[in-house]
Amino acid sequence: MFRNILAIARNTFREAVRDRVLYNLVVFVLLITGCAVFLGDLTAGNEDRTVTNIGLSAMLLFGVFISIFVGVSLVSKEIEKKTLYTIFSKPVGRGQFIVGKYLGLCLTLLVNVAVMGTGVSLALFYVGSGSLAASIWGTVTLIFLELTIVTAVAILFSSFSTPALSALLTFLVWIIGHFSASLKDLADGLGSAAAQWIFGFIYYVFPNLSHFEFVTLAARGESPSAGYLGGVFLYTLIFNTILLAITIVIFRRRNLK
Repeated sequence: MFRNILAIARNTFREAVRDRVLYNLVVFVLLITGCAVFLGDLTAGNEDRTVTNIGLSAMLLFGVFISIFVGVSLVSKEIEKKTLYTIFSKPVGRGQFIVGKYLGLCLTLLVNVAVMGTGVSLALFYVGSGSLAASIWGTVTLIFLELTIVTAVAILFSSFSTPALSALLTFLVWIIGHFSASLKDLADGLGSAAAQWIFGFIYYVFPNLSHFEFVTLAARGESPSAGYLGGVFLYTLIFNTILLAITIVIFRRRNLK
């Protein structure tokens, strides 16, 4: 079982490595980070904050693009190429296929985030902020954990919908996830029972991505504590497990003919 999952994950990672689109996105983020160094020169004394804000924000944004557009095509691409039938002709279950694909893409994201994070750190070293270059890695970890949730959501929608619709729905979930806590607080302030129920439902059912927002604080030199990272990691693990379990149930019932 685990051997099959690891084999699928390894093949997914190799396919992603051969995808030039991923390289272009990573290079683009590094270029943006480089431009941030020059923009920092225009803000005397705030070069490090400018580089951190622009670099980490670009890392998150393009990481989301990678998660969505690669995640939604993981299943559909295998069906179009007819390779899915070859895989299932072997002793490989649909659940193993989903988990293997997910882990392979997460490994790809891990490598990409590490490369982009290194680029931001080097830019911070260049502007003379070595302490900030080291402290951003807690925030980089939070970005990676957020991307694993986006990936799980993308694979969930792709298990029963078209790639285009799956990409749109995943992007909407990502947007809602960042505003769900604020919407819930707004509903509590209004005192409306209906609004509290609706936004409370959104708050608890959708991923609460406000837990992962740390870019602004990172630009001030702050870093998430080990306890905070552990709590967010546990939240991510539980949420991803639930999403993958739902995906497997749906995909097992899907008619692939």
